[in-house]
Amino acid sequence: MLRALAVDDERPTLEELVYLLNADPRVGTAEGASDATEALRRINRALESGPDGPDAIDVVFLDIQMPGLDGLDLARLLTGFARPPLVVFVTAHEDFAVQAFDLEAVDYVLKPVRRERLAEAVRRAAEQCGPAAVPAQRILVHEPDPDHITVELGGVARFVPVDDITHVEAQGDYARLHTERGSHLVRIPLSTLEERWRARGFVRIHRRHLVALRHIGELRLDAGTVSVLVGAEELQVSRRHARELRDLLMRRP
Repeated sequence: MLRALAVDDERPTLEELVYLLNADPRVGTAEGASDATEALRRINRALESGPDGPDAIDVVFLDIQMPGLDGLDLARLLTGFARPPLVVFVTAHEDFAVQAFDLEAVDYVLKPVRRERLAEAVRRAAEQCGPAAVPAQRILVHEPDPDHITVELGGVARFVPVDDITHVEAQGDYARLHTERGSHLVRIPLSTLEERWRARGFVRIHRRHLVALRHIGELRLDAGTVSVLVGAEELQVSRRHARELRDLLMRRP
């Protein structure tokens, strides 16, 4: 049975989160803290109590944007502890996912929180706290075929056609896949996708960008700089990749 601490500076959100956690049969107790400072005091007390003590905490469900010490700051502090609790981020902003997983977060849940999505985060935390727990694998499933890539959307695995991807943006050890309908973050380095999709017409145009040739609408030259238009977005082409890109576009059917 998990012992959970929810941290959020918005009282209605905090109360709802604590309610949902207490309703999950895998959660023994769930308490709330209204800011990171209060949470840190509560976690310190838990660590002093020991893993089997009455104040122990197994997992913290943590908001990111809070006044004063924010959720990322608190998570960084916890990495310095000998036996820190697990961390699940619960936030309205998807932009911090890379930093969150770099801090070894168990999961990243977007608000408004759905009961089913929170239950999946609890399941992941329970697996890591169990007696046979092993380090979590961030790439949970393999692509069903070379024409699709698996992404997670709202806790559900979706298969995105590679042909729908217009370009890919590097974000540390992650890559953001852009399509005409939105974007998806996957933990795959850009270099890996470049090698995997080279034969499918993807070409590196910059250290941060991989582009599908079929989705390039224009090649622009302006005062010695080169860029391409992909949908409504203009992407810069680095000098080292400009010649290869021009040659490939000239040979494109």
